[in-house]
Amino acid sequence: MTEHLCTAGSRVDRWMHRQVCLAVGAVTVGATLGLLGCSHDEKKASTEPSVPPASSIALPPRSTASLPAPDALVAVLSRLADPAVAGADKAILVEGATPETVAALDRFTAAARDDGYLPMSFAANNIAWSDVNAWDVMATIVVTTANADNREFTFPMEFTPRQGGWQLSRRTAEMLLVFSRSSSPGPRPTPAPAPNSEFTLAPTPTPTP
Repeated sequence: MTEHLCTAGSRVDRWMHRQVCLAVGAVTVGATLGLLGCSHDEKKASTEPSVPPASSIALPPRSTASLPAPDALVAVLSRLADPAVAGADKAILVEGATPETVAALDRFTAAARDDGYLPMSFAANNIAWSDVNAWDVMATIVVTTANADNREFTFPMEFTPRQGGWQLSRRTAEMLLVFSRSSSPGPRPTPAPAPNSEFTLAPTPTPTP
């Protein structure tokens, strides 16, 4: 088909003809790649072994894996929100944690404590495989706090597997830590010192001799 278009008569404009040739050629290449290595040449197909995609070699089918139990995800969040656990000991619960992450976790817990959100409890619902990263899971997390003004709220959170357990994905951790910084009140302004009568009274005039 490509050859036929490329040999069209002189009535076809040369520029348009070239664009059609390129377009058809691109479609032909795409269709060929879409066959996943299959060839119409039986001799070539019989002599060259078929190689499965690299992803099928590296990982088993996801359908053989089990979704985590809600308690497994709740345990991750409960430890992250525990003020008795140092940030350095929480790093293993966050994907790709860095020293900056550790410091941010400590600030997060301190802010939650100071603003009256602790203790927190969690519930994990609607656990499903992530549409973005094949081996991650998404869950709807219901957070219940001790703050009467913000008793309960819901977040979609992503978790990633690690050594037989689970940890908070880097994307979700960054979202939560940024949210905590934006929602935390800024430092209170230092109040002005109370006026001192020693400095506000007019000086007593010195009598002249």
